[in-house]
Amino acid sequence: MHLLRFVLIALTWLTLTQCALPNRWTLRPVEVRKAIVVRPTEGGELPLFGWAGELVSGPLSVTVDLSEQKAYFFKNGERVGWSYVATGTSSHRTPTGSFSILEKQVDKRSGKYGVMLNSSGKVVRSDATQGVHAIPSGGSFLGASMPYWMRLTWSGVGMHAGPIPNPGFPASHGCIRLPQVMAQTLYGETAVGTPVTIVP
Repeated sequence: MHLLRFVLIALTWLTLTQCALPNRWTLRPVEVRKAIVVRPTEGGELPLFGWAGELVSGPLSVTVDLSEQKAYFFKNGERVGWSYVATGTSSHRTPTGSFSILEKQVDKRSGKYGVMLNSSGKVVRSDATQGVHAIPSGGSFLGASMPYWMRLTWSGVGMHAGPIPNPGFPASHGCIRLPQVMAQTLYGETAVGTPVTIVP
């Protein structure tokens, strides 16, 4: 509700100030018209992403900057959004290079990383690796949830919704985690074949 109020106030302010200013003071009207909406996190801390993709038409491309731990979104070469991401840690590095989305799946679970459950369904190992950690007798492996999965490699690297525990720092097993709302938005904007560039 606060987000909606913030957006409405910001849009009203932009409309009123653009009408009231003389033209000679409006240095970059295109930038004002295409302002990127910044959505705060639930606690109101650091904004995790901004998006204005609905204001520009054309095919989307994605650039992920590992050193910044941010993704940038472009339509026809014009930046329309950004997001903090959590990429692979030093022991599970995210590959660099040029990729394209190979498959999309709304509800995906990891086949490699997840939790081990005992026979009664209780978690007995919270950071389990399938094939490395033994499944308890009568228990099972439950892969980590990776909603809005957009596969980049056949070896298991992709973009998906997931926690960004410390914005600006790697935290994943190699995938590119996005905030939930940004992952959902990006999923709706991409198609199989959408180009994704990952730079060091």
